[in-house]
Formats: sequence, C-alpha cells, structure tokens
Amino acid sequence: MSSTATTLLIGTTKGLFLLKDDGDGWSVSGPHCHGWPINHAAADPARGTIWACGGNEFFGSGVWRSADGGESWELSKFSKGQMDDWLAAEPEMAATFGMIPGKEPIFSDEIHALWSLERGPDALYAGAKPAQLFRSFDDGANWEKVQGLTDHPSAEGWSPGGAGLTLHSIVTAPDDPKKVWVGISAAGVFATEDGGATWERRNRIGNAGEACGHDHPAAGEDGQVGFCVHNIGRAAGATGDRLYQQNHHGVFRSVDGGRSWDDITAGLPSTFGFPIGIHPSDPDTIWTMPLNGDTQGRFPPEAKAAIWKSTDGGQSWAAKRQGLPQDGCYFTVLRQAMAVGEGEPAGVFFGTNSGSIFASRDEGESWDEIARHLPTVLSVEVMQ
Repeated sequence: MSSTATTLLIGTTKGLFLLKDDGDGWSVSGPHCHGWPINHAAADPARGTIWACGGNEFFGSGVWRSADGGESWELSKFSKGQMDDWLAAEPEMAATFGMIPGKEPIFSDEIHALWSLERGPDALYAGAKPAQLFRSFDDGANWEKVQGLTDHPSAEGWSPGGAGLTLHSIVTAPDDPKKVWVGISAAGVFATEDGGATWERRNRIGNAGEACGHDHPAAGEDGQVGFCVHNIGRAAGATGDRLYQQNHHGVFRSVDGGRSWDDITAGLPSTFGFPIGIHPSDPDTIWTMPLNGDTQGRFPPEAKAAIWKSTDGGQSWAAKRQGLPQDGCYFTVLRQAMAVGEGEPAGVFFGTNSGSIFASRDEGESWDEIARHLPTVLSVEVMQ
C-alpha cells in the first residue's frame, strides 16, 4: 500500500466510524452522525468532505455531511421517523434533552432509509428503501428525485429482497456523467445513458450459456440472470463498460455495460455471497467473499474465512486465507462491507458483522485485523 494517508469510512448500526492510518498505525474515532445506523458513506478526499447515509423507523432517513474530515456534521433529512413525532408531541421534554424539532423533511412519507451513496463526476447520488434514486448537484445541500427510474414501466412488479426493496448499489462513469447503473434487490440492474431521463433494465444472461442452472428461487430464468443482485461495480481501465456483480446465486461479469452477463462462479466454493471488490486499475483483478449458502447460516464455508481472488476476470479463482481465522469463523461480510483503495499496490479492506475490520497491504494475498469490537459493520469505503 502506498504511503498516502488512508481513512476508512465504516458504516455501522451505531453510527459512522473513521479508521485512520497516518503511517504510525490505525486509530478509531466515532461514533459520528449522532449514533444513527449508517448504511453507506462516500468522500471527496481532496476537500476532506464526507457524506454518510442511513436511518430507520425511529430516526427517519437522511444524509449527513462533514466539510472538515469528520470534525463536525450537518444533516439533510429526507423523511421523518418516530423520534420526530415524539419531539412534536412533547416539546417541553424535547427541550429538556436539547432535541429541537427540525423543519419538515424534503421527502416525508416516501422512504424509510437511505442505503447507498455515490459521488459521480457531476452529482452526488443516494439510493433509498423503498427503491428510489436521488441526486444533488451542490454537495448534498439540496436533493431531487430521479423520477425516470421511479417511473420505469417495470416498477410495479419489483419484489423486495430479504432486507426489503432497496437500491443498494450506484455506479457512475468518471468520463461520462450521463451514465449511471444501479442495483436493486430484488429487481436487478438498471442503467441510464441520458442522465436519468430514461432507464433500461439489464439482466439478460450472456449467449455463452443457459441462465445459471441453479434451482434457487432467486436464480434466473427465461434468459434472465436473476433479479436479486447483491452488489455491482465498474472496472476501470477496461475497454468499454465492464461490470461485475455478486448475485444471490453467483458472480457475473458483463463486458457491454450490463446488456448481457456471463456466469463466472465456477471455481468458487459456493454461489452465495454479498460484496464484490474491483481493482482500481486492473479490470481483470477482483475479490469476493463466498458464504456457505442462503439458508445454511451465511458464514464462510467450513467456518474458515477466505477472500477469493481472480486475476483473469473470473476465469479462475484462488482462496487467500493468510491472516484470516481458520477455526470457528461464523461472521458475515455484507454487500457494501468490502472496499479497494487507490494505492500501489491496492489496499483491500472488509468489515464483518462481528465488528472486525481486516486489511490487506498486498492486494489480498495476506490479511491483518486492524480493528475489532466495533458495532455490526454495514459498509466500508476508502478515503485516500
């Protein structure tokens, strides 16, 4: 990993934590964002700006923003929660606790929580539950709904996944602000090439084979790869728009911007997992964390942790276990809880639902536990 200072943005069930390495080891600060459950975070490292999104039925939903590297925070609230109703009903008690009701949220009664953030070339995007997409052109001060996705002809038939109908993945193209891809569980991958005015549903299996061949209800059929996508990412440095996804029943690659997908699960110990990590400059190097199965406990196969790495675009895979627990390991790594840094070599990081953060300084060949006993980790992002 390069000598550039690294900060990990750790979204947890009890707020955002910042895990910093300035060359003398890792230090933790937090919880930030008033202890809200934080599903995801994004950053502009050049300016020291951090955004964090989340919420629930009690807090409501919104995007927190810090313009000073996490020293102070302000909230752009999207929807109300039970706390807001209590503050309005008990103003004297609220004043006693220093909790003053805020102004009416901008999207009241439309969403329950925010699940994803992405800083694109010209806008900041936020994905919601139920599945909707929002964007801001002024660093998160003001937001608008991307109505074209909400009005997609298939929207009435979208079915929720286990965590509800969530828009959990947002991918942008640095060289073309009009291109955006989103992943929705369980509606699949959608793409726009006109800045969000119109969207195309992109879940077709490639011509190389049949639709997956799995008998799980989430598996694809009728030429579709399956709608329960868990995480998607775009490979930098590839010709065209190469995408990867970890699906509910496998890992898939697209070389045409999601218009077709090829199953690259062969060689992995299971078809189930959540995150997919992609090298910042080598489109053929990817990482994933297979789990033993949807209904078998969702922990590493044989309770032995491994990150599986491919250096040939998913044609072959190798288990990387050095430094990871190999006895009685029952943690889960969730869909947004793996991130890859920009250093050389690239740093790879992941967090667990048991509160540990693991880091690799050699592109996944070996691992160190750099933090433990955090709340349940929901997301990891790198700020360099």
